[in-house]
Amino acid sequence: MIYIDYLQLPQIIPIVMQSSDTNADITNWIESNQELIQKELYKYGAILWRGFNLDTAPAFEQVCLKLCSNLFNDNGEHPRESISGNVYTPVFYPKNEKLLWHNENSFNYHWPRKIFFGCCQPAQQGGETVIVDSRQVFQLIDPKIRDKFIEKKVMYLRNYNSRFGLNWQTVFQTEDKAEVEAICTKAFIDFEWKDCGGLRTRSVRPAVVNHPQTKEITWFTQLQHWHISCLDMEVQEALVSSFSKEDLPRNCYYGDGSAIEDSIISEISAVYQKLEASFPWQSGDLLMLDNLLTAHGRNSYVGERKLLVTMGELSSFGDI
Repeated sequence: MIYIDYLQLPQIIPIVMQSSDTNADITNWIESNQELIQKELYKYGAILWRGFNLDTAPAFEQVCLKLCSNLFNDNGEHPRESISGNVYTPVFYPKNEKLLWHNENSFNYHWPRKIFFGCCQPAQQGGETVIVDSRQVFQLIDPKIRDKFIEKKVMYLRNYNSRFGLNWQTVFQTEDKAEVEAICTKAFIDFEWKDCGGLRTRSVRPAVVNHPQTKEITWFTQLQHWHISCLDMEVQEALVSSFSKEDLPRNCYYGDGSAIEDSIISEISAVYQKLEASFPWQSGDLLMLDNLLTAHGRNSYVGERKLLVTMGELSSFGDI
């Protein structure tokens, strides 16, 4: 018997699907209840599956394939470690820092509709995967701010070089500049080759989208990942002293190229912080997110933490 309930009121996300019987056959239940699962995912944006012992990569992937048949491999955007099949580790990020809220790959033309996280080993302390309802983010952002983003969109600027982060060969998975240019053109990315051999790209993307099924308006960005003001002051100072404004590894602007004010970023971050929900991971947990409806991040942590990740339903801004 599968029970559907809230995890900890007044927090209503994620909704929990669980069983008191750890030997319950979840795959058959999923096959018979696809409509119910999709309905709950559209309503809450996040489902936590608990009590099914999904603490190995094969068990995790088997269930994810029942929930989403078209999983895909990581696209090389962040350093990760492949575990097996379509399963890999989360992005490498310092454990003593919080990974801020974002909708996965929303800076790209293509992005996943669904994201799955599985817990093999929770951290000794912290390490929660924090989630935020992106529909509520849109509702709570000052209308003047969100209207400006609706009008101008967001420009994500990126410099690929060997001094900081991944180089363009790793991200685009090729050594051929012509192939990179073709990929950029297809993905609506402006590109510029630099004298040093590096690459600068600019991508203008919507900040606000309509969910194709629910028709709800949702805030869909990676502002808190890209804007330099969201970095620790020490890191900001190091980057500014090492790179010119145009050569920063990453930054974001309004779509017309004008600067997004630090105060605006702070105000949006405060909305995320207000709406943030989290829960302590348990070994065997599986968290399923609708990427359009739910932003995610990660709290800092102590000790060893082992999570699994996969994504599914590759989509694009052309699909919505």
